[in-house]
Amino acid sequence: MKAVEIKKGIYWVGVKDWNLREFHGYTTSRGSTYNAYLIIDDKVTLIDGVKAPFTDLFMQRISSVIDPAKIDVVVCNHVEMDHSGALPAIMEKAKNATLYCPPAGERGLKMHYDTTGWKMQIVKTGDTLNIGKHTLTFVQMPMVHWPDSMMTYVADEKLLFPNDGFGQHYASDELFDDENLDIIMDEAKKYYGNIVWPYGAQVQKVLETAATLDIEMIAPSHGVIWRKHIPEIVEKYKLWSSYGSIADKAVVVYDSMWGSTEQMAREVAAAWGEKGLRVTLCSLKYSNISDAINDIVEAKYVALGSPTLNSGILPTMGAFLTYLKGLAPKNKVGFCFGSYGWKKDAQDEMQGILADLGWELPEPIMTINWRPTPEGLSQLHETAMKVIKE
Repeated sequence: MKAVEIKKGIYWVGVKDWNLREFHGYTTSRGSTYNAYLIIDDKVTLIDGVKAPFTDLFMQRISSVIDPAKIDVVVCNHVEMDHSGALPAIMEKAKNATLYCPPAGERGLKMHYDTTGWKMQIVKTGDTLNIGKHTLTFVQMPMVHWPDSMMTYVADEKLLFPNDGFGQHYASDELFDDENLDIIMDEAKKYYGNIVWPYGAQVQKVLETAATLDIEMIAPSHGVIWRKHIPEIVEKYKLWSSYGSIADKAVVVYDSMWGSTEQMAREVAAAWGEKGLRVTLCSLKYSNISDAINDIVEAKYVALGSPTLNSGILPTMGAFLTYLKGLAPKNKVGFCFGSYGWKKDAQDEMQGILADLGWELPEPIMTINWRPTPEGLSQLHETAMKVIKE
């Protein structure tokens, strides 16, 4: 396993996890990477680590450039174990190394690992570290997406290491963003929506700081390295972190028992299509909740459909709404519908959750008893049309 030079004397020494298919409940159909970086300078510097099961491959990649024992500086931008899992092995090997992290990072590392004997140095926003030809500048970015999160900037190389910022769960033969931009952007959106979405205000502050830096390469901890399409991903982060949306995008998320609610979902999608919207129809019977979130991130209009089961929401929709509440998306226009037998409770419950999120709900709930009739579907169609603003 050989390192890959991304700039003169700076190497990617991470690993690719081709088989990862799930991360904290969301699907990773294209795998992931755990990116770490090695800077060869007067003080040999390692930026971040990898997941513990990949420690041997990580060591091999570092060893293709230099003996890991010669590492002088370890920067821990984030304590989460997919980035820090191999650090105990590094600190054991590089006995003279000093590990640099923010205050919350020190606390987190001590809670996760036996740090006895580790030399640790606390850094805060604006602190710098000269390692020879290069100087590192540290910028804390709490809650993007953990309290300990930090990014590291190398000014003379115009290189930013933002850890989870701008990342994607995406394993690829390509190390850079030069190809397959549509796939990369979609994975970046899915990553943002399922991990970073609740922290829009914090991301906005990071973007303000990043705007003051001269950047020609962004090297995140997951996915490809940005060098060709930096303006595009920064603009997307501005949109996502401000809870903006694309005016003609809509999503209908639903599940159905005997097909009645599915007929209603298709009717809503047809109505919105007639209004000129680009509509995605997402059945929770076949789609993971994380894929539904990916669809919703940029959508202005979101319809949710569930039949009533045992006086409540169908379990698949219940799980989705629990997940949605945690992500707390804002600035959406919602619409709820569904079928029922003898009680309408599910639709009221869904409406209440969207109201709590602060979504605009311009039209009342639409329900159909037992099976849809042509008249019932026509009324649903007309109501769904009214949801869309002219």
